[in-house]
Amino acid sequence: MHDYQSVFARVEKKFLITEEQHAAITAALRLQGFAVQSFGSPTVQSLYYDTPDCLLVRRSIDRPNYKEKLRLRCYGEPEGGSAAYVEIKKKYAGVVYKRRTGLPLDDALSALRLGQMPESAGQIGREVTWFLQRWGVSPKALIIYERDAWLSAMEPELRVTFDRDIRFRDGDFDMTRPALGTRLIAANQRLMEVKIPGVWPMWLHSLLAGLGVPQTHFSKYGTAYLNYLAPSAPLQPADSRISA
Repeated sequence: MHDYQSVFARVEKKFLITEEQHAAITAALRLQGFAVQSFGSPTVQSLYYDTPDCLLVRRSIDRPNYKEKLRLRCYGEPEGGSAAYVEIKKKYAGVVYKRRTGLPLDDALSALRLGQMPESAGQIGREVTWFLQRWGVSPKALIIYERDAWLSAMEPELRVTFDRDIRFRDGDFDMTRPALGTRLIAANQRLMEVKIPGVWPMWLHSLLAGLGVPQTHFSKYGTAYLNYLAPSAPLQPADSRISA
């Protein structure tokens, strides 16, 4: 298991942008010394866990002052022994707190199914076990997308990501299968996320304002729930299946 950051506390802002806006923003990032982070496959898979009546995502959609979620994340199309990360993500008063622990995929799936993380997962594992036993959750949606993460040695606290081809599955949760899913955003859209623990740099604020990019509250799991999983959701379009 390679090294990874296990605890985050930061502000995250989201923007749905066009391909033209994406080109302008990435050109500006390059001028500021940013480059795309290389960490293997750009494909991200996140398996969201929820109660039988999807209480956690329904609470999240209401945008309360405090909310929490549990997910299992891995990259590419992994095998059973590939690295996976069990994550508790909380948001309070606009600040995102994320705590995660790494396990082989098969071990993580087994622990989540049994409701008991191994002792090797430490304090974060105990928090995950408490979450599992409190909420009685099970897999509800697999969210898949392609991500480019931009970083700079000059501004190491600032991280900008662009997600494309955001898709989901609600019946087949096998992460080792081909990364197919139902499309959640248009083919010419990107979900941009700006992640920073403190104050935004003025150059980035001015850039987005100049491009007329409005902030959004887009949630991948929330969008999947509202459009496809909720009892009143419309039928899925026949041409909505896409691949990585």
